Amino acid sequence: MNTVLLLLIAAVIGLLVYIRLAPTDPDRWHVDPLLAADPGQAGVLIVPPSAPVYACEPATLLTALDRVVSKVPRTREIARDSDAPWVTYEARTKWVGFPDYLSVRAVEVEGGASLAILSRLRFGRSDLGVNAKRAQAIIAALDAELETSDCAQ
Repeated sequence: MNTVLLLLIAAVIGLLVYIRLAPTDPDRWHVDPLLAADPGQAGVLIVPPSAPVYACEPATLLTALDRVVSKVPRTREIARDSDAPWVTYEARTKWVGFPDYLSVRAVEVEGGASLAILSRLRFGRSDLGVNAKRAQAIIAALDAELETSDCAQ
């Protein structure tokens, strides 16, 4: 019985170490939100017209988004498209380090620019709404960041 318990504990620890240290393949996760399928329970997809519109150019909006995301704990950029205002970030949970991927593209729309956001988990089938909450928190922080700028909503 003790051997089985020790093997089970070792397996759980091994899985947690793998989740924390598994390498990230930017080519797999850098997905254009405008072309992506809805991830369902594994994440969230927010595209215009559901996303707010800001009175600025897409590149300016993405620069402001970069400032906002740089303040989010345990979040880092993993890929950026040089031809379009489109970037992918990796965000990890505090304790286990579960990775989620947030791809954001700033797009030109009537009245300015908007965001297309795809946020999804790497491991599991359901994120329990974590990615939707993160996306909404980033939008709220972006609104606050731009409140006094020429790029306000």
